[in-house]
Amino acid sequence: MTDVRRLIGLGLATAWLWGAASAAAVPAAAEPESRVFTGMCDASAAVPIDAGHFVVASDEDNVLRVYALSGGAPTATVPLAGFLKTGTRESDLEGAARIGNRIYWIASHGRNSSGKLRTERQRLFATDIVPGGATATFQPVGTPSTGLLPALVAAPALKGFGLDAAAERAPEAEGGLNIEGLAATPDGRLLVGFRNPLVGGKALVVALDNPAEIVAGAAPAIGAVALVALGGRGIRSLERIGDGYLIVAGPTADAGSFALYRWSGGAADPVAVPGVDFGTLRPEALFAVAGSSEIQILSDDGGVKVGGVECKALPVAQQRFRGIAVKVN
Repeated sequence: MTDVRRLIGLGLATAWLWGAASAAAVPAAAEPESRVFTGMCDASAAVPIDAGHFVVASDEDNVLRVYALSGGAPTATVPLAGFLKTGTRESDLEGAARIGNRIYWIASHGRNSSGKLRTERQRLFATDIVPGGATATFQPVGTPSTGLLPALVAAPALKGFGLDAAAERAPEAEGGLNIEGLAATPDGRLLVGFRNPLVGGKALVVALDNPAEIVAGAAPAIGAVALVALGGRGIRSLERIGDGYLIVAGPTADAGSFALYRWSGGAADPVAVPGVDFGTLRPEALFAVAGSSEIQILSDDGGVKVGGVECKALPVAQQRFRGIAVKVN
């Protein structure tokens, strides 16, 4: 049995109407109850820090932000542009996975929306957690790797998938290249989940066998490759939960539906989790709340219009994103 938990007393979701001019335009009953987090719009990757806090990346800047699960403004920020050596351009951070007190972060590795090459989006790196709850900080580790895309293109196990051609297309174009998922395995490897391209209608998952060595300067070691059936969708978030994985699946381009899947990590196809209503959310980050059976799913609300203006174009003080709590038994 799966249900979206009712989060009583937050009230923020109905106070800020996403793309609606009034409460009458979008009935409250049509939306799952959500927490609202302020100070950014494009939640794209997140991991828990402790039972009450998480750290999240945006695909619009190179800053990590710490939030309390209860919502509100960030309690700490960590700028990364200097470490990533990207200047003023964002790296399009899209996935995160925690192994012990180390968090691995991955960029999209794709071109920009116009199909122009943006090498600053070819980053895989790590930060170590410096504990502190609401004021936790994150120490960058080693050197950001820029070698993943060449390793993927050259890997014998991926030769038939056309990743070299995909890497030359816009990320949301048919057959373009766009990475959005990252998960840790029980034995300390990483799984990279692709939003695009689809291969025979299935989403691609590629194992990285040496994450610690990669951020220490070694070339990525490409491991096992899997294709997962998600109803013609790509991977928007991938997370190890219990003895398996949860996948947020969504369209490879902008238009389409989202769904939550449970996957064993093996050869069997993922199974859709019933009863999860995302409403108008565009889920892009998923993590298990520490010490709880609750799953937090965050929405990338950068394109949500408020008063005719996209969220990401608003002043920072007016920017916000939503999260819903899902209990999966």
